[in-house]
Amino acid sequence: MVLAVDVGNTNIVIGLFSGSNLTGVFRLSTDIRKTAQEYSVLIKKLVPQWRELDGISISSVVPPLNGVLYQVCREYLNLEPLFIDCRSDLGISLEVDFPNEIGTDRLVNAAAAFNLYGGPVIIADLGTSTTCCAVSSGGCFLGGVILPGIGISMEALFESTSKLPRVELARPLEVIGKNTAHSLQAGIYFGYVGMVDKIIGEFIHELGQDSTVVATGGFADIVFQESAYTSQIVPNLTLEGLRFLYLRNKNLPRKTLVG
Repeated sequence: MVLAVDVGNTNIVIGLFSGSNLTGVFRLSTDIRKTAQEYSVLIKKLVPQWRELDGISISSVVPPLNGVLYQVCREYLNLEPLFIDCRSDLGISLEVDFPNEIGTDRLVNAAAAFNLYGGPVIIADLGTSTTCCAVSSGGCFLGGVILPGIGISMEALFESTSKLPRVELARPLEVIGKNTAHSLQAGIYFGYVGMVDKIIGEFIHELGQDSTVVATGGFADIVFQESAYTSQIVPNLTLEGLRFLYLRNKNLPRKTLVG
């Protein structure tokens, strides 16, 4: 069994794999104040099979938690964790200015998408932030874009204005809003669909050929139901990528933990 741990700014998503089967997905709130002992109690409660684990693969964009999770794995789960970063064997090369600046979630998603679909492939991750990345036909990670996620944008509107209400993200029947709530929904929904489609179109233009689009993240379903581009929606792309990279790297020398 392999435990895949995706540490994001909002949530820690944990996937339990038995062979190639994802048998359970669990979520914890990301909290840098929690101790290793506290996290170990939570993880053992969520994953009662923890004694049967063969390995743990971690992607983290929250450096203050890296040492805590390392301690959890070594002292409480009795395993040496594999932290994925730009020095790992990803199965793709990195054609960017500063590889160490790339969020490991983006690297894992890109590696997973290229492994599943080949290239060129465009990965759209619509979560806390929205990221789009491109991998060439030859397996080069070329970079991408980062922008505020839908949830952040909606919350910023509510918190920064005195009269705009908090609304649920939903596709309105019409673009031209008849009231404030309708106008907000239309602006956010169609605005994000248009923005993501524009980015994908520009990516395809720069890549110079048709590309597979892979979508993941909590808002992928709702955005891509309207998109002009057909996508492969893979809700657990990061977890699948962490398992793939664990198998690819498990027998290689472990890098020194950074962060």
